[in-house]
Amino acid sequence: MTAPHAPRDGAGAPAPAADLRSRHRAVLPDWLTLLYERPIELTHGEGRHVWDADGNRYLDFFGGILTTMTAHALPEVTKAVADQAGRILHTSTLYLSRPMVELAERIAALSGIPDARVFFTTSGTEANDTALLLATAYRGSNQILAMRNSYHGRSFSTVGITGNASWSPTGLSPLQTLYVHGGVRGRGPYAGLSDAAYIDACVADLEDMLGQTAGVAALIAEPVQGVGGFTSPPDGLYAAFREVLDRHGILWISDEVQTGWGRTGDHFWGWQAHAGNGPPDLLTFAKGIGNGMSVGGVVARAEVMNCLGANSVSTFGGSPVTMAAALANLDHLLAHDLQGNARRVGGPLVKRLRAAGAELGIVREVRGRGLMIGVELVAPDTGQPSPRAANLVLEAARERGLLIGKGGLAGAALRIAPPLSLTAEEAAQGAEILTESLRAAERGLSSA
Repeated sequence: MTAPHAPRDGAGAPAPAADLRSRHRAVLPDWLTLLYERPIELTHGEGRHVWDADGNRYLDFFGGILTTMTAHALPEVTKAVADQAGRILHTSTLYLSRPMVELAERIAALSGIPDARVFFTTSGTEANDTALLLATAYRGSNQILAMRNSYHGRSFSTVGITGNASWSPTGLSPLQTLYVHGGVRGRGPYAGLSDAAYIDACVADLEDMLGQTAGVAALIAEPVQGVGGFTSPPDGLYAAFREVLDRHGILWISDEVQTGWGRTGDHFWGWQAHAGNGPPDLLTFAKGIGNGMSVGGVVARAEVMNCLGANSVSTFGGSPVTMAAALANLDHLLAHDLQGNARRVGGPLVKRLRAAGAELGIVREVRGRGLMIGVELVAPDTGQPSPRAANLVLEAARERGLLIGKGGLAGAALRIAPPLSLTAEEAAQGAEILTESLRAAERGLSSA
């Protein structure tokens, strides 16, 4: 069938994907990644499914990199966008905006940060960039603690604190970044320790590092590392870090761009798995709250947020249309307990994938919580991370009607993050396709 809304060539037929790919390569950067040997053009979606320009239907287990959080074409969101667009599309932060104030009130209350202030941006990168600006200005220092294997965006400052070499194209940075242990539980010098001993070792590493420097501004950390392959430390690590940070006056920035809004099932925010001494000083968010619209932002206690001594505005941050979409999306998320659904549906999905992985040599680990699941793949003969295996699984899953992502060390981990409205039946279907795809990839590696 022909997918509606597909681009048309001169004869009125859908533009061939190969032609669109060649045009893409002619005008867009070489480093702009496309998935699949034969990249696909997605033209429309509904619920947890999307269609490409050739009419193929896919179960979406990646949601535009965790951005389609509730569902494709969610009626409440599309109506909110259309209604607001019919009134006014844009004003900027120089004018009062009712949707922006209303969303800020909701997010401030949900954040757990006392006396919270909210600043809206258009992306997670910009949100983290703003958090770094606030922290360094407040502390009068350009020194930042970051986690190994981390990712925080593609701006000049956020690349400078990214601990994953695959996503850090330059060593130049306006910041002095110090990388600490803790973000990857299953690899590294502390992998063989118990959870309690692991936390103690990471805290000792942090203490040792701080003993060799002075005036660090902040620690920025993803509660679950996104691009890093959905890795995470034992619960409580960042609470233990917080005790050390507080003694030194160092701020804690929790990067919730991927973990926020209940995706992990157990908590609304990722930091809540490490509650300890309470919420972070700053919290960044983006992706899922807009359900596809460009919404990001920073929450911080007023003392930190108000520390800037110069004027600042955001031309597109807090746009009336994106704020209306986010409000409708948040209402739907809370009214339908999608955090609870992530827990109820995600738990059995993880178990099924672990059972499948136990029988396969290419699967080193299945990890995650809620609907944020990572599958680390290795070469069976060496046990080393295998990006080749990840590519084979991605291709096999697409052929069988399932879209997933990848990340991790050398791009050897599968990233599974469907919309939070995923049904138990869809989860079972996706698990079956993934199992078949993992088996196909293992056969492909063996034959090669």
